[in-house]
Amino acid sequence: MALVQDGFGFSHSYERRVWRDVKKGYSHFQNGDIGIAKISPCFENRKSTIFYGLPNGIGAGTTELTILRPIVVDAEFYLFLFQSIWYITEGTKDFTGVVGQQRVNKEIFTSLVIPVPPIAEQKRITTEIKRYFHFVELIEHNKETLIRNTLTTKSKILELAMQGKLVPQDPADEPADEMLKRINPKANIITDNPHSWNIPETWCWCQLGDLFNHNTGKALNSSNQDGQEYEYITTSNVYWDRFELDSLKKMFYKDSEIDKCKVVKGDLLVCEGGDVGRSAIWNMDFPIMIQNHLHRLRPISDGILASLYLYLFRLYKEKELIGGKGIALQGFSSNTLHKLVVPCIPKNEQKRIVAKIEKLYSVLDKIGASLQS
Repeated sequence: MALVQDGFGFSHSYERRVWRDVKKGYSHFQNGDIGIAKISPCFENRKSTIFYGLPNGIGAGTTELTILRPIVVDAEFYLFLFQSIWYITEGTKDFTGVVGQQRVNKEIFTSLVIPVPPIAEQKRITTEIKRYFHFVELIEHNKETLIRNTLTTKSKILELAMQGKLVPQDPADEPADEMLKRINPKANIITDNPHSWNIPETWCWCQLGDLFNHNTGKALNSSNQDGQEYEYITTSNVYWDRFELDSLKKMFYKDSEIDKCKVVKGDLLVCEGGDVGRSAIWNMDFPIMIQNHLHRLRPISDGILASLYLYLFRLYKEKELIGGKGIALQGFSSNTLHKLVVPCIPKNEQKRIVAKIEKLYSVLDKIGASLQS
């Protein structure tokens, strides 16, 4: 066999000298053979294996498999070589067939010049690769654990926030019940604790409808063409704390429907259907209209921060207090939303809570982004 020495001290050989072709009508293989899919997507995804533990030591499969049997190369070494970026790049240069069903050109297995160190060195290289791959797997596992921990930490932050444990109370703050009576004299202050956690003495329980003016949008009716056409959003455009506004549709709104269905900057939008309770704050500098499966919540006073109740909806959703299975509040009609029992918190403390949540979330988001990159 003619070998060519390169500048790194590796020997090179044409692959047809290294492998014996064993395909005869079917792709026959035996223990120790390498199987490689011919279809290009599998090739690009490094779909290959070494056969072990075959019944009677032999097997046969579709002709879409290329079978390689080592002669002067360690099978595991070649498998790692095949899965390398260099090999994949070389293999994708000469695809045959149509897009989506392209096949690896057989020349990649018969003419490509590959590095062939001595067998003993191949085994040492393979051992080192496995050792480093083990480290990589440990790192990936730890990354997944850390990502899960960041999500768990966010949930814990919300729990502490809505229990009054995230920031200290300030005795100088106006108590929540006095603030509520001042901004909404008709509000019903709830004295019994409706949930499984306690709140500070300076807070109180009330109905969500005592803090927000709310309504849903207009039902889609293609036969109704009275009024003027406006773009609108529905539940499919609302995600947690963000919006997707591609390909917005339009419908007709009468003058009498504009105020009810128009969303302006600062409004809190909550899904009635779909992922019930999913929420986001409209922070755009332009107004938008809504369809009937969205609730529009507008604070009755600047003493109520919509951003705080966005976080509250996230917590309630996680605790299955809205939209969960087997609970009292399965639906989310306007009446159900209005009667949802929530904590009313002193104005300045609301600001401190939101600022603290945003600060902690920012740190966790940076950790999550670095783990994903």
